[in-house]
Amino acid sequence: MSTTLITPVILSGGSGTRLWPLSRSKRPKQLLALTGVETMLQMTAGRCVEGGLFGKPLVVTNTDHAGDIERQLSAIGHQPLAIITEPAGRNTAPAIALAAIEARADAALLVMPSDHVIRDVAAFHAAIERALPLVDDGWLVTFGIAPDAPETGYGYIQRGEEISAGTHRVAAFVEKPDRARAQAYMDEGNYSWNGGIFLFRADAYLAALSRHAPEIARVAHESMARASRDGAIIAPDRETFLSSPAESIDYAIMEKDDRVAVVPVEMGWSDVGSWDALHGLAPGDQDGNVISGDVVALDTAHCLIRGEGVVVTTVGVRDLIVVATRDAVMILPRGKSQEVKRVVEQLKNRAHIVLDTPFPLD
Repeated sequence: MSTTLITPVILSGGSGTRLWPLSRSKRPKQLLALTGVETMLQMTAGRCVEGGLFGKPLVVTNTDHAGDIERQLSAIGHQPLAIITEPAGRNTAPAIALAAIEARADAALLVMPSDHVIRDVAAFHAAIERALPLVDDGWLVTFGIAPDAPETGYGYIQRGEEISAGTHRVAAFVEKPDRARAQAYMDEGNYSWNGGIFLFRADAYLAALSRHAPEIARVAHESMARASRDGAIIAPDRETFLSSPAESIDYAIMEKDDRVAVVPVEMGWSDVGSWDALHGLAPGDQDGNVISGDVVALDTAHCLIRGEGVVVTTVGVRDLIVVATRDAVMILPRGKSQEVKRVVEQLKNRAHIVLDTPFPLD
């Protein structure tokens, strides 16, 4: 096992509209407390504090969220190694490159989205331990989530030959399938969900990026060389960074390199990608309701009801999602929460201020 501390790299650039009206572009879901008293960002940082394994986190975000992130990490006793503010979103490959350049060349980088739930942290740490010998040997490692349903909203990873106990060469990355194909993957038994969590040395990532996406690597190095620094906050040069191609790490590197491994893990993972997912994560009451806030629910069953700063009352309803804030109310049937994107599109078309107004209202 490596004696080098792992550097958590937390990607926090999302706009979070799938959980509107609670999540807004100015305050996306990673900055909200959705599944407990801590925010999603704080929970992500908090699962990487085991003594002797993890160092200080690197966060990649945007300028609007940098101050909130610094305050939230400080509130739970975390001093970030740096908070890197992207001038604009260019997908995950350039974002990770910025962090890899800032980190020590030999640092092992644990790359994680800031807005996922992992309920079995011990299983996650065990998977990391299995991956470390490969990482020390220059492999790029991804973690494959054990599927529990034929989910069509995730990409899949096909496992190939076993490299060592609990680790496999990646045979293929597969785009989001239709339901029949997703069921076939589950039946076959050697596919995992692609959860977007990675582990590799900083120098191995940058070398792979230079091989497969040299323009992204060049722009990242130049924008960091010209970055401005204010305490923990690093602002890469805007004009340089805007010239970067926008590509995901999967497309830019992982699908192309010949030393990519997957570690399958069952760790109670969720990307909390919808109100339905949030309903499934939280324990319900005796009627199957998940209730938060000032709510009166009479003859109500199997609903998610959330009141933020307002009183919400329901009578004689079932299988609904009801979310009310001080400036917006959303009601839709359970099982249809992906339709929130249609609502958001309509509000965008109307240039509605409610999309950008942070909640709670400042």
